[in-house]
Amino acid sequence: MKINHKYAFIVLTLILLLCFVLNICLGSVQVSFSDVFSSLFGTIENETHQLIVTKVRLPKAITAIMVGSGLGISGLLMQTLFRNPLAGPFVLGISSGASLGVAIVILGAGIFGGFTTFLISKWSIVVAASLGSFLVLLAVMLVASKVRDTMAILIIGLMFGSITAAVVSVLSYFSSAEQLQQYIFWGFGSLDNLSWEELLIFFGIYAIGITLSIASAKSLNALLLGDNYAKSLGLSLKSSRFIIIFATSLIAGTVTAFAGPIAFIGLAIPHLTRQIFKTSNHKILLPAVFLFGAIVMLICDSIAQVPTSDYTLPINAITALVGAPVVIWLLVKQRNIMF
Repeated sequence: MKINHKYAFIVLTLILLLCFVLNICLGSVQVSFSDVFSSLFGTIENETHQLIVTKVRLPKAITAIMVGSGLGISGLLMQTLFRNPLAGPFVLGISSGASLGVAIVILGAGIFGGFTTFLISKWSIVVAASLGSFLVLLAVMLVASKVRDTMAILIIGLMFGSITAAVVSVLSYFSSAEQLQQYIFWGFGSLDNLSWEELLIFFGIYAIGITLSIASAKSLNALLLGDNYAKSLGLSLKSSRFIIIFATSLIAGTVTAFAGPIAFIGLAIPHLTRQIFKTSNHKILLPAVFLFGAIVMLICDSIAQVPTSDYTLPINAITALVGAPVVIWLLVKQRNIMF
C-alpha cells in the first residue's frame, strides 16, 4: 500500500468518527458533544438526552454506517463483475427484487387473503427482501451468461426491474389503503426504528456479506483483466461469480429490507472512491468504499434530520439529490471511467 493511501485511510477514518458524533448530536433536540460522550461511556444527569442517544440516535448512526458501506461495496462488486460503470444494486434489479419480496409480504393480502397478514414482521420482510434480490440477480446472471455485450446485460437488468415493478403494480391494485401506505413509507427509506435486537440480526447478516466480499478481493482483481486471464490463474469463474452474487444479494437485500430501497449510494460511491485513490486494486478499494459509503450516508442522514426542526425528510430523497449530480458530473467530466 502506498504512503498516500495510508494517509488517505487515516483521514477518512477521522472524518468518519467526526460524522458519527455529529450525526448523534444533530436532530430535533440538540445534544452537546459532552452529553454524547457521557452517554456513550457513562451516565448523565439529563435522562432525556441519555435515552435519545442510547435508544434512538446511536442505533440510527450505526445503521447509517452499515447501510452506506454495504451499498457502496455492493455497487463495487457489481461494477467489477459486469465490468460496467453503470452497474449497481438498483440498475441490475437487486433492489427491485427485494422490493418485490417485501411487496408480496405487505401487499399480498389483497390477492392471497388474510394468510399473508400473519407473515408481516421485521424478520419476514428481511427474508423476503433477501430472497427476492438473490432470485432476480441470479436470473440476470443466467441470461447474462448467454450474452457477452455489457450493454445488453444492463438492459436485461432494467427489464427485470420493469417486470418486478409490474408485479408490484398488480399487488397494489388489489391492496387496501393501509397496506399501500405501509409499503410507500417503506419505499421512502428510513434508518430509524431499529431496536438493538434487530440491529444485531442486521449486523450478523451484513458481516457475512462483507466477509465474503473481502475474501473475493483477489478474484475481483483477476476478473478485471478478463475471464481468460482469471482462468489462467486457476480461478473458478462459476464459483467466484456465485460468491460475489451471493455476497451482493445478502448485503443489498438485507439493507433494503431494514432501511428501504436507498438510491444512488451503490452507484456513486465506488466512482468517487476511484477518483480519490486512483487505483483498481480491490484490496484498497474495498476498505476505502466502506469508509466513503459510511461517511456519505451519515452526512445524508444528518441532512435528512433537518437539525433544530421536527421534520424528517425521506433518506432516499437526500441520497438521490446528493448521488445523482455526482454521477452526472463523473460522466461529463471523466470520459473514461477508470476500472
